[in-house]
Amino acid sequence: MFDAVIIGAGPAGMAAALTLGRVHRPVLVVDAGEGRNAPAGAVHNFLTRDGTPPAELRGLGREELAAYPAVEVRAGTVTGARALEQGGFHLRLSDGDEVNARRVLLATGLADDLPGPRGVEELWGRSAFHCPYCHGYECTGRRVAVLGAEPPRIRLALQLSRFAAEVVLCTDGEPLDPGSRETLTANGVAVRCEAVARLEGTGGDLEHIVFESGPPLAGDAVFVVNVPRQRSGLAANLGCAHFADGCVEVDEFGRTSIPGVYAAGDMARRATMPVPMAAVIAAAASGTVAAAAIDQDLLGADFGLPDPFARVRS
Repeated sequence: MFDAVIIGAGPAGMAAALTLGRVHRPVLVVDAGEGRNAPAGAVHNFLTRDGTPPAELRGLGREELAAYPAVEVRAGTVTGARALEQGGFHLRLSDGDEVNARRVLLATGLADDLPGPRGVEELWGRSAFHCPYCHGYECTGRRVAVLGAEPPRIRLALQLSRFAAEVVLCTDGEPLDPGSRETLTANGVAVRCEAVARLEGTGGDLEHIVFESGPPLAGDAVFVVNVPRQRSGLAANLGCAHFADGCVEVDEFGRTSIPGVYAAGDMARRATMPVPMAAVIAAAASGTVAAAAIDQDLLGADFGLPDPFARVRS
């Protein structure tokens, strides 16, 4: 029986494995090899690794984990998981193997659905973005469009106007209230209200936003609406509580509503965090915290020690 099975080998899963490996906890990491940021050219806002390609960052993580004998990494997925009557969990792997674990850490991440417009998939992660902290700096001095008319889109357009050469809010046919338009105009943000037909570009680089009517808009980058969803159904199958947006609910230490099941990375959030945190460095940090909590949980079970986190357990 492993002390923990970590499902997912992105920044959250690998950071957790590193922490547990350093205290000699037998750990299995199951790696599906499907990183959310794989389409992006580089990881940003990660101290000492800013600008590193995602695949390179994952490779560096795997190299570091190889130094710890307690950590085993397998390629594949977990196809099923259930709690055992005597404690712990039984997991089925995609290669047909079955393993037991005292604790489970879900780090399976989110995937992005892109509701449109046509052409966004070919540009996603290269010149079509959703996060200003991940990709905003690369828009410095460039022509940027923001799609949507909701208050968060207006806020984003104003945020980008601080350093982009040009910012245009494209409402995609939705009306814009006079107050918002006045604020945007006063801060140099143009507005296009025609419905968007498609995005055009070559080699991942945006060239034009084409509307149903009116002239096309030349641009270098576009911020679009993405719809994140759980990449794996394991959290739901285990009965973990979740929010309306699908994120698994955790406490300060990565504990889910199911005893012994933890979650880390962008797939999980606390109630005080209104949206999932997409930053790679935040995912890694959450994996480290969850791993330390798992170690302390097991330490208490092994030696009959009190739970140091009991007073803040929700």
